[in-house]
Amino acid sequence: MAAASNSVAFAWLAYYFAVNLAITIYNKSVMHFLHFSYPWILTGIHSLGSLAGCVILARTGAFTPKRLSTRDNLVMFAFSLLYTVNIAVSNLSLHAVTVPIHQVVRSSTPFFMILINIIWLAKYPSRPRFLSIVPTLLGVALATYGDYYATPWGLFLTLLGVVLSALKGVATNQVLVGPLKLHPLDLLLKMSPLALAQCLVCAVAAGEWQEYRDNFLWTRFAVVAIVGNGAVAFAMNYVSFTANKMTSAVTMGVAANVKQALSIVLSVWLFDLAVNATNVLGILITLGGGAWYTRVEFQERSAVQKLTDTPSSPKRALSSPGVAKSPVVVPRERSPGRNHSDHKDVVVEFGTGGGGPGNGHAY
Repeated sequence: MAAASNSVAFAWLAYYFAVNLAITIYNKSVMHFLHFSYPWILTGIHSLGSLAGCVILARTGAFTPKRLSTRDNLVMFAFSLLYTVNIAVSNLSLHAVTVPIHQVVRSSTPFFMILINIIWLAKYPSRPRFLSIVPTLLGVALATYGDYYATPWGLFLTLLGVVLSALKGVATNQVLVGPLKLHPLDLLLKMSPLALAQCLVCAVAAGEWQEYRDNFLWTRFAVVAIVGNGAVAFAMNYVSFTANKMTSAVTMGVAANVKQALSIVLSVWLFDLAVNATNVLGILITLGGGAWYTRVEFQERSAVQKLTDTPSSPKRALSSPGVAKSPVVVPRERSPGRNHSDHKDVVVEFGTGGGGPGNGHAY
């Protein structure tokens, strides 16, 4: 049973990783080849695609939307604002720091997720899990090594963006597994219209909407490509929320760092990105760190689930701390709980899972 549960969780994590990488490259392609340089509008298209997909699946009975109280609706509105503010802060910070330092700072998101888990949820990571995160941070620093420059204000904004991204990842996990216990598609259904409206307001305020109307020329190929982008974004959001629910926010953050390294490899081939030996070493370290973290995650989940699934004698169960009148000893798991890209990826892609902007999905 434990092995089956782990297999399902890591299957969803693999789906998340693959679709996350796909949407990152897809976004790059739309902006690079179609010259669709309107990140707020593109994010709005992602939200519209997600809304359409959720409505269709709800009508076919794939899930039943949950009725929320006024208080819960306010929580959802605040939740959507967190995503929008996260993107806005990322936009501002990129004007004051170089892309390499922006990526290095944002790769520390898993550490901030751990800190938020400790402060907010009193969840502490094991030492092996904490140490296994270090190589991905070092690897991203080497993989994105370049022109490091930041003003004090820019560094502050970048760090603020990391904190917001980490908070978003942990909050996503809590909405899915906490008191609300929303189905991933239901969360996406409730989030999409709010995010769409907020993105359009930001596009108008930033002057992006007027620039789009004045300069962009729609062709049949552009329509197909951008509609397809919205469809892939829907898949990304669904897979991201499901993987977050079945693993943890920190795991999603580590996966996003590994995806960032692989996106560099694909960018070399697709966009003629130049890399040096230091960048290659960083990519290898990041991939190795991701494999190490996955191994630790698998071992810890297996150990906990084996204990949970093993019946104990009533006498032992009643004498165990924190367990009363139960024939099974259920240990308390102490584990936490959202990429190398140019600035347009960071602006477009909300992170959910771990990662905030740059994670490859509209939320």
